[in-house]
Amino acid sequence: MASAFMKGKRTQDWANLLLAACLFVSPWIFGFTAEVMPSWNAWIVAVLLGVLATAALSIFAEWEEWANLVLGLWLIASPWLLGFGANANAMWTDVVLGVLVVAASLWAVWDVHHPHAHA
Repeated sequence: MASAFMKGKRTQDWANLLLAACLFVSPWIFGFTAEVMPSWNAWIVAVLLGVLATAALSIFAEWEEWANLVLGLWLIASPWLLGFGANANAMWTDVVLGVLVVAASLWAVWDVHHPHAHA
């Protein structure tokens, strides 16, 4: 049972690492590198997500999942808080990836508190 629990954790952490990589390259893929605020927001959050996911792959700690949740919520809100909501490419990139990060984080936190749900 413990190995299944850790396998689930690794799945969520790998998902967050993949999302971090997608976020990092998104300014180039979706063409908003010329805009400083959304580009730097994507790069900084991507690096933070990547560091947390890498750390979680090494040694799991619940606080990392909560930190990921906060970063995901930040991604969802940042287009309006930082003033680039009018840039559809940057806005939708942040919102969609933010929702996915929030979902993976909530899934990980759920698993911590409901370990028998997979049995």
